[in-house]
Amino acid sequence: MDSKYKVLSEIFGYGQFRPLQEQVIDKILAHEDVLLILPTGGGKSLCYQLPALLMPGVLVVVSPLLALMQDQVRALEAKGVKAAMMSSMQSALEINKIEQALQGEKIKVVFVAPERLQNQQFLQFLQTIKIAFFAIDEAHCVSEWGHEFRSDYRQLGLLKQTFPDHNIAAFTATATPKVQQDIVQQLHFSQADNIVRGQVYRDNLFISTQARQGNGHQQLLDFLADKTQQQGIVYTLSRKQTEQNAEFLNQQGFKACAYHAGLSTQARQAAFNAFVNDEIDIMVATIAFGMGIDKSNIRYVVHLSLPKTMEAYYQEMGRAGRDGLPAQVLLLYSTGDLGLLGRFINDIDNPDYRQQAFDKLDTIKKYAFSEKCRHQILGRYFEDEMPTCKTQCDNCLNPDDNREDISELAKMFLSTIYRTKQQFGAGHIIDVLMGSKKHKVLSNQHDKLSVYDIGCDYSKAYWKIIADRLLELDVVSIGEFRALKLTDNAKQILKSNQTVDIRSTNLATHKAQQKFIAQQKSIANKSIQYQVEDEILMQFKALRTQIAKADKMPAYIVFDDKTLQEIAYFLPNTEEKFLQINGVGQLKLEKYFEQFLLLITRLRTEDFIEPIREEVSTQIHHLGVNNAIKTLKDKPTITAQEGHKTPVKKLNKTYLETLALVEQKCDIFSICEQRGFVISTILVHINKLVEYQQISPETRQQLFENVPTDPNINQWIEQGLALTDLANIQYHLAIFKQLHQL
Repeated sequence: MDSKYKVLSEIFGYGQFRPLQEQVIDKILAHEDVLLILPTGGGKSLCYQLPALLMPGVLVVVSPLLALMQDQVRALEAKGVKAAMMSSMQSALEINKIEQALQGEKIKVVFVAPERLQNQQFLQFLQTIKIAFFAIDEAHCVSEWGHEFRSDYRQLGLLKQTFPDHNIAAFTATATPKVQQDIVQQLHFSQADNIVRGQVYRDNLFISTQARQGNGHQQLLDFLADKTQQQGIVYTLSRKQTEQNAEFLNQQGFKACAYHAGLSTQARQAAFNAFVNDEIDIMVATIAFGMGIDKSNIRYVVHLSLPKTMEAYYQEMGRAGRDGLPAQVLLLYSTGDLGLLGRFINDIDNPDYRQQAFDKLDTIKKYAFSEKCRHQILGRYFEDEMPTCKTQCDNCLNPDDNREDISELAKMFLSTIYRTKQQFGAGHIIDVLMGSKKHKVLSNQHDKLSVYDIGCDYSKAYWKIIADRLLELDVVSIGEFRALKLTDNAKQILKSNQTVDIRSTNLATHKAQQKFIAQQKSIANKSIQYQVEDEILMQFKALRTQIAKADKMPAYIVFDDKTLQEIAYFLPNTEEKFLQINGVGQLKLEKYFEQFLLLITRLRTEDFIEPIREEVSTQIHHLGVNNAIKTLKDKPTITAQEGHKTPVKKLNKTYLETLALVEQKCDIFSICEQRGFVISTILVHINKLVEYQQISPETRQQLFENVPTDPNINQWIEQGLALTDLANIQYHLAIFKQLHQL
């Protein structure tokens, strides 16, 4: 078996590569430059982390955000890979320690910000260590034509000039053909045609858009009705809206935090930590939040206003469903967003960039208004042709079979724009049509116009839909101060030479929208591979949270939702079965199996029927189940008799490292410090060493004597054990915690 498959299984816990991963990994191992464009959640980080473990030297990863670096370092260390980050937030002493560790080959992956690579002293330091290759994350920032261009990224071409013999691997979720060619050119790729593109389509995302009604609060509540205790992001256009919407959600009983660039560093970090650790459910944020966020269990993303570009929208919506489980994306738009964003664009000095920004805004506007497959529109924007999604967007779920003719209403609206001299926005036009007595209408003597009050039979929301349809068809455009202007297309409609129709569902009532939301939920449930009762899944989530807090890491780094769902479905009660779960590698087996086994054992009741696993891993495919288990380094073999372990002379490396420290007469605290594990993990190791007759029960007792315990809590636990087993106590503790909101 190739060593890459062994690393994939043992370290990362996966049985097979996802699409394009192996192709890119092979290019890196062949020392070629490569650019990978792969949607968020497609597994880009594995493409540079895995080959680094097969190559001599350190992997240098260029990453734009401190939070992203921290996430990836924690995730790698949880897999047993030595990693570090170097940032401006660290002291000179901390940086010096990391540099010494790099020179001593004690670190395998180091993350740095792009500006650090412009420091000549740091470049000289890199020349003193052995480098495997360079990886550039969020590579779209390199291109001046990208939606998040950064000048520090633009300077990364110096890597090839300084390290001509080292290959560069660049990664991004979004890049048009123009942007990808610019990236390759700026980074001076030796293999300029080494561009690997994944499909834009993500089949686990359901996309929908709605015209925003007022502030969108009721639509947001309708959307969140079935998403209690799920994590999501709500994007807004301004800092003020961020704080207002976070306050509103908290008043409605949700746990939400605001996040924007105007907050202090401490406040942003506190909000970020609360979100990644599942202490809050909703992050309400501006675009200041999220690029490269590695949180895998985000179940939805809501935009309360139009994004600036399709690239930004695709990047932001892509933060949902990174674990591959069903997730939902909702965009609430208003024509008012176009005027506000247009004013921002007018402030751009460079006329070429300004025109490009207007073109991109026009594209996202047409996307929001469109009645075509949304996944297909996204794919075509990035020049990735695909068939319609059929069930994964609002337009395909409710096709435009039934249409209504709105030509007469369109003529009323257009006539009102013309008679008010094309100087007013949609709100004022609607007021005139509905016969409003507002001061603005009366002071302009628009109550004297022939069109005044001719639309009073329809609601303001209805007229808003008509206005949006005319904008979508480029019959009207938005000019300065949000004034509506007639285009050449308007003349044909006013002369009755062209009709206008609209999909009936776009004129849907609130009841129809509720039916649509129910359809979405039904489709999402059907697409989940392993259906598990909510109560059972919540018990596993509670256990995961408990472990994460003890290990001081986000819960999704312990196991993501997809892995947890698979565990809850199969209830694997042996090490062999646990290792077959996608996302469980050797280190996580050793760290977490014993803790999960308590809950699994309690849930495997007499009526539990063992599910048949349809998929087999790459490792098992190559060698068969028993041989696959034997290939794991020094692992005890498992006999056909379930759960019976036959000790072998050697234990796994991690247990041997703990054994060596025990033999050196180290106490529990010293072992924890040197191994980098919490006490509970080391206690598992020691019990395992006794089980395998590597240390005596007396030695264990000596080590355990120094573990600090609370006599009162011990007494309470012993009283509980007289009533039930430990797994049941943990179960009731989890319920108690939620009931009392502890």
